[in-house]
Amino acid sequence: MLTRVAEGVLVHESEFVRSNAVVVQGGDGVLLIDPGVQDHEMACLANDLSRLGQTVVTGFSTHPDWDHLLWHARLGTAPRYGTARCAAAVEELLAGPDAKARIIEHLEPTGIADKVLLDLFGLLTALPAGTTRIPWDGPGVRIIEHRAHAPGHAALVIEERGVLVAGDMLSDVLVPMLDFDGDDPVEDYLAALRLLEDVAGDVEVVVPGHGSVGGAGQVRERIDRDRAYVLALREGRVPDDPRIGPSAEPGWEWVSDVHEGQVRRLPA
Repeated sequence: MLTRVAEGVLVHESEFVRSNAVVVQGGDGVLLIDPGVQDHEMACLANDLSRLGQTVVTGFSTHPDWDHLLWHARLGTAPRYGTARCAAAVEELLAGPDAKARIIEHLEPTGIADKVLLDLFGLLTALPAGTTRIPWDGPGVRIIEHRAHAPGHAALVIEERGVLVAGDMLSDVLVPMLDFDGDDPVEDYLAALRLLEDVAGDVEVVVPGHGSVGGAGQVRERIDRDRAYVLALREGRVPDDPRIGPSAEPGWEWVSDVHEGQVRRLPA
């Protein structure tokens, strides 16, 4: 079900790891950001849009993780964009002959492997390097590209609506997940948080890739929480973070395993 979070901006939350699809209404149709995960959920999204009399005119993937690269035939054939680095990472991923098989194998323990269709997986058009706005006929959407979490990761500022679409950052249930393929995963993440901090005063709503939508005042709070977590990792301290340990949200205890894995991968 679509939920309105700001004027002309709606969110569809998946039952799988609370993934958020974002719909931005424009003049001729909608911009659809990170449309979802399971087949039936994207079909539900298509139904919701149909009831609103809306069609998808532009798609966008915030970053090259598998769960942000999916699509459904009923969403149409609109161009689907990503940053140049994001699209290059997807191209490299798909170059492997067993890429889709590995995704299905990865999903087997989750119980949704047969509910994720990969027919239209990763069909992105690369925006020219340095592009700062999504090309579409609707509210201005600014692209803030960084290297935290994944190459070519983009946060989006929907300028006329005061909404920050954060991709896989600023979640209330997931800790920051570093990109260990980068040269300096910790500094990459801190640099991205500074970029988001620069636009925090321009937005009143934050939509993370996974978890709850945050309202006025929560943007800076979430930036501060993510920064405190990353700094604790860098300094070898145990983070005082409600997303891990006994205070973690029920059903999300596995985030503590993600945290422990990151601790092991950082140099002592």
